[in-house]
Parts: sequence; C-alpha cells; structure tokens
Amino acid sequence: MKQSLTERLRNDLKDLSSRNLYKVEGEITSPQGAEIQLQDTGEKRLLNMCANNYLGFANHPAIVEAARAALDEHGFGMSSVRFICGTNTVHRSLERRISEFLRTADTILFSSCFDANAGIFEALLGAEDAVISDSLNHASIIDGVRLCKAQRFRYANNDMEELEQGLKDARQCRTVLIVTDGVFSMDGVVANLSGICELAERYGALVMVDDSHAVGFIGPHGRGTPSLFGLEHKVDIVTGTLGKALGGASGGYVSGRPEIIAWLRQRARPYLFSNSLMPAICEASLVAIELAEKGEDLRKNLVERTLQLRLGLKELGYTVSGTNHPIVPVITGDAAVAVRVADHLRSLGILVVPFSYPVVPNGAARIRMQVSAAHSEQDIERVIAAFKSAQSLL
Repeated sequence: MKQSLTERLRNDLKDLSSRNLYKVEGEITSPQGAEIQLQDTGEKRLLNMCANNYLGFANHPAIVEAARAALDEHGFGMSSVRFICGTNTVHRSLERRISEFLRTADTILFSSCFDANAGIFEALLGAEDAVISDSLNHASIIDGVRLCKAQRFRYANNDMEELEQGLKDARQCRTVLIVTDGVFSMDGVVANLSGICELAERYGALVMVDDSHAVGFIGPHGRGTPSLFGLEHKVDIVTGTLGKALGGASGGYVSGRPEIIAWLRQRARPYLFSNSLMPAICEASLVAIELAEKGEDLRKNLVERTLQLRLGLKELGYTVSGTNHPIVPVITGDAAVAVRVADHLRSLGILVVPFSYPVVPNGAARIRMQVSAAHSEQDIERVIAAFKSAQSLL
C-alpha cells in the first residue's frame, strides 16, 4: 500500500527535528527594531541581531507617518493587477524615484524581489540564449533561471576563471546574461563586479545584479554595489527589494534599460498576474529612499558597528565569513552547535537564528547576524561578551 502524503510528511518532520534542522517561527509582539518583544518572552525585550533592518527604518516615524497618510489618500489596496486598473499615480512616482536613485533609465515594481527574479529570465531569454549564474546566488534567481529555456551555466562563487570559461562555452548564443547577487546573503561576501563587468564587455554579455542586501547602505549615498565599484553604466539590469534597508515592508523592482523594462511590463508573469503593490508601501518607500540618500550618519554608524562586531568575534577565535558587510555569519559547521549557541544567546536576551540545510549546504551551519544602524556600541559589546561566554558550547 502506498504511504500517505501526511504520513510521509509526519516522518520527514520528525527527522528534521531529530537533526536540529526544524525551523521555529518566533512571534514578535512589538514593532521591528534594535530591540523587540516575542510572544513567549512577555515583557522581556531581546536585542535583535537577525533582521534585514540595516538602516533602522522598519519603524522610522517619518516612514510610518507617510504610510498612515497614504491610507487616507489612496485606501488600503488596489484589488487589481497593474494593466487592468491597478496602477496608482504613486506606483509611477516610486518607479521614477528608484530610477533616479539608482541612475538607471526605467524601473518596474513587483510585489517582492523574489517575484522580480522569478519573472525576468523567462520573459527575456529563450532557447537560443544563455544565462551564467554564480553558484551562491539567491534561491529566487535559481528558481527564475529554472523557469526559462535558456542554456544554463554556473561558476563557483566569484571565480572569474570559471565565469570566463562559461562565456567561452556560450559565445555562440544569441544573448548571454551573467547574473550575480551584489552581496551573497548567507556569507556577507560582495560580488567581484569589476571582474564580471570586464569579462562581460570582452565577450559581449549583459550583466544583472540582485542588490537586495546592498541598496540603501552600500556605495555612495547607498546606491548599491554598482555604485560602490563605479559601474552603474556597465550593469544592464538591477533587481532589489523595498523589504530590507528601505523600510522593511515588501515590494521589489527591476531597474535598467527602457526596452527591458517595457518588455517586462508585457511579458513578466509575476507582474501580469499579481495584484499591484499597496499604495501606502509606495508612499512610505519614497520617504525611505529620501532618508537613505541623505543617511551618511546612519551608514557611518553601520560601518563602525560592523567592524566592531567582526573584530571582536575574530579576537575570540570564531570563524566569521565575509568582509566589511553588516551580514556577519559565525560558522559552526554543525547544526546542533549553532542551535546550542543561539539558545545560549537568547537566554542572555540576544536574538540570533541558526541557519542550516537546506538554507546553507550540509556541514556549513552558521549563526548569521545582521548589524543595524540602530545598534549602539554598547549593543555590540554585549553581543561579543555573549559569544565569549558561549565558547564552552563549541
């Protein structure tokens, strides 16, 4: 007799739990911030070291007020996709503002960057084309590539020799697109955009960057990794999110050449078949971009707190991935060790989350922390002290 689906899943869930791979979702009862409250901690507040709240904008009063005012002006939702009756004037305003901020020609909004990445490859590439993807690219890029019919090549993370070999193998294709994360989110590693763009120019390829973990706080005025390397004019497509540094709500975008954006409006399935973004999010995002563009003090504190945490952990002998990015992964290797350390830190009032397979490869478990501009020097000293007391658990 065939095993029922529910029975199989029940056994698989037990197996995940036995191997410390079962993920539990903590329920937050406060606004997102440097400190938060959870349902099971009552009045106790935890220092939050695991949010994408890089600039501390998730509960910024000016952003909250813009969203509140937008509800009165625009209502709650559009109840439609963009091409029917779902395009509000604020959608166009935000698209123009993102283009201005990133110094690109045009922009199209999606409900998330996952949707943006899921829709772009199928719309732009056919069987005569090729896509060459970094091995550590985000799951949304991997899934988006799977949906298209283009030939697929992969190169080891930031390995320019393997990328060049892929370009040679794909040189007979009609269009060749190199795609990379601007910052690899599990490792805090910045892409070698200079090398990528140099090879792309040499072989006539296009370049696409998912800059979700960079826009708002990396590069001059927070314009992201293309700006960091002075390569805005060399990168053809940029995707990103409004759900991390730029307010932390939801929404994503594709920004780049006008012909690409125009075609995505006609053919990108997540755009054509998903409700348009809530207008209140758009109004709040306009304020978030303005604050980010002028947020040099925030970026300065973010850099200083990131350096403080990285140096402190390395002095204790921890293996810390990446360099200079506020994603700070402490590599434990063993998933059970990551869970023990995370539980210990939580007992000290610090929230961190262990990451294990399938989010990261087997044997590469880690605690991925993310520094925020809302964190103070004292906050980071507290985290370092907690990791010092956790050394006996390794």
